[in-house]
Amino acid sequence: MPLNKHTLIRIKTIDKCLQNRKRRWTVDDLMQACSDALYEYEGSDKNISLRTLRADIALMRSNKLGYNAPIVIRAKKYYTYEDEAYSITNTPLNTQDLDTISEAVEVLKQFKGFNHFSGLTQVVSKLEDTIYSAKNQEEAIIDFEKNENLKGLEYLDVLYKAIQQKQVLEILYQSYKSRSGNVVVFHPWLLKEFRNRWFVVGSKGKNAPVQNFALDRIQDIKPAHKVNYYKRPGFTAESFYKHVIGATVNDSLAPQTVKLFFTRTHAPYVLSKPLHHSQQLIERTSDGIIITLLVQPNLELEREILGFGDGVKVLWPRILIKRIGERVRSAATYYSKGDNTQ
Repeated sequence: MPLNKHTLIRIKTIDKCLQNRKRRWTVDDLMQACSDALYEYEGSDKNISLRTLRADIALMRSNKLGYNAPIVIRAKKYYTYEDEAYSITNTPLNTQDLDTISEAVEVLKQFKGFNHFSGLTQVVSKLEDTIYSAKNQEEAIIDFEKNENLKGLEYLDVLYKAIQQKQVLEILYQSYKSRSGNVVVFHPWLLKEFRNRWFVVGSKGKNAPVQNFALDRIQDIKPAHKVNYYKRPGFTAESFYKHVIGATVNDSLAPQTVKLFFTRTHAPYVLSKPLHHSQQLIERTSDGIIITLLVQPNLELEREILGFGDGVKVLWPRILIKRIGERVRSAATYYSKGDNTQ
């Protein structure tokens, strides 16, 4: 069933509202949310009618689009999904959808050899596997890393559009160290993914340092009106993250040479999967290998090193030797106080 763009925006907005169970949604609330979405995405300042909203809800409840959305009314006033886990985005694809995606995948596969589309290989493989599983109703052949319980993914689309449209945002953000959230006026430049966790990168203004906010710590996002968008001239993800492992960059810290020793057990892994593009093999010994990295020391680097347990030793710089030593000794105390089993 062909749908126009406004209908799709309204249906997506209703779905997003009903997934938010922290708020009770009346007819007026849903109409306002749909009108706001149409204004934001299409520049339409015409409020939708009650008739239009009811027609959209009826369409979502029906099987015309394959949604069969379990929309119910509580207390004769508030709309919600009867199934808390339901979303139209979780609706299985029909045969026509699968055929259409299959055709798109065949087109995408033609670009996999080009440098500009170097990241496309995994995307295409994932799409192919999803289509195969759906068509044959069999278990997936490829299992990609994912975290179904990761918070903040609902903000990806909002942030993507804000960056695309050069929109300044008011972000309600609660860091791990804060007891409550604080509103930050933020100029978003980039979405960054590391180890299946997402970050938005940007700054608070022209003379402010570059910062990143983890999406799973964001509590709310709103447009910041009457604030001119700013992006640092020449900023690129490639240059900004050139000398780090992970997502944490210190704007004022120069990269350092980090020297690491790995035992023979871990050496093949480190050589076949370098920790960083700057990795160089310096020496092979009877016990293992010595490598160097040209990176900024940060929390992600420390976690990477600690992940190798007793299979790695930091040889340089001294500050990193001290940091890792302190953390190893601290961890050892948990195991040195007798039987700690619960």
